[in-house]
Amino acid sequence: MLIRRLFLLLLALITAVSHAQAAKEFIYTTAPFPSAHASTLVQLKNGDLLAAWFGGAKEGADDVAIWGSRRTASGWSTPFLLVREPNVASWNPVLFETRDGKLWLYYKYGRRVREWTGARLFSTDQGRTWSAPEHLPAGLLGPIKDKPLVLDDGTIVSGTSVESYSSWAVWIDRSSDNGATWRKIGPITVPARLMPPAPTQTEHLGPGEEHVSGIIQPAIVRLGKKHLRLYARPTLDIGRICAADSFDDGITWTDAHPLDLPNPNSGIDAVGLRDGRVVLIYNNTTSGRSPLNLAVSKDGEHFIMFQTLEDQPGGEFSYPAIIQGRDSNLHLTYTWNRKRISYVEIPLSEVP
Repeated sequence: MLIRRLFLLLLALITAVSHAQAAKEFIYTTAPFPSAHASTLVQLKNGDLLAAWFGGAKEGADDVAIWGSRRTASGWSTPFLLVREPNVASWNPVLFETRDGKLWLYYKYGRRVREWTGARLFSTDQGRTWSAPEHLPAGLLGPIKDKPLVLDDGTIVSGTSVESYSSWAVWIDRSSDNGATWRKIGPITVPARLMPPAPTQTEHLGPGEEHVSGIIQPAIVRLGKKHLRLYARPTLDIGRICAADSFDDGITWTDAHPLDLPNPNSGIDAVGLRDGRVVLIYNNTTSGRSPLNLAVSKDGEHFIMFQTLEDQPGGEFSYPAIIQGRDSNLHLTYTWNRKRISYVEIPLSEVP
């Protein structure tokens, strides 16, 4: 009897592993660009998935544009061009839907991060056709990497950030009219009294560069009735994912504080599950961008790492996006060695 139970347990484990591997795939294997990065993901009303990323010769090159692919029952489509700015790089697309039914694509363009201008376009037919690009006013970048949180009343709480030569800071852009106007809130930083001990490594600095410290690229989830929390990417002097809280639906925010999760100055994302838990996707290391991991929390503060998605030494698995689908499963994308965008579906039953 015991041998039979052990056999059944082993069979269940093999089946679970096989299922996880079968659900992992590349969005494309060939494309008209050699390099890709910074994916975003949204589920459409009919259940299809739409992903977007920037692709071109290399990050920052003049030919870098925003590309997309739609996943239907027959799989991912061939990558298609969503938007290209003439003779300048595009960066960090973000897809999300507002309560008025519009599907938005926000992105940035410019020679380098410190020179970004925000831009956006929208679709009213679930991504089949798009409006002309709209360049945003100076100072408004929109969601900087991760999807915003859209509240039940339609209010958009969007995480953004600014990177200067010597410091980084998180900001919140909040809109109560589907993005027609915005209120800028912040900055949100880690005060000196909450800074962790000095790390064993420092930022790599080029000639004439100054040391950079701070947090950027926040992902926002709901923890309670009016309790929102953001998770942010830190510089290496902080070295741990940081969190800040709002108790009035994103109007005011606390200082940020480090969590017990390492981060090598690499992008993260988070999703608040419908059962109240929070799942983070991040690089569980203090250097490099491998491995890529998933962690879960019941209170939003204390996390347990439960799955390693990639762990190739020297590889780069980064800039993830994660959502919970209507089927309750997790759907996520990430950069695979700067060459492709990888997609994984994880059943909710596999989240401990």
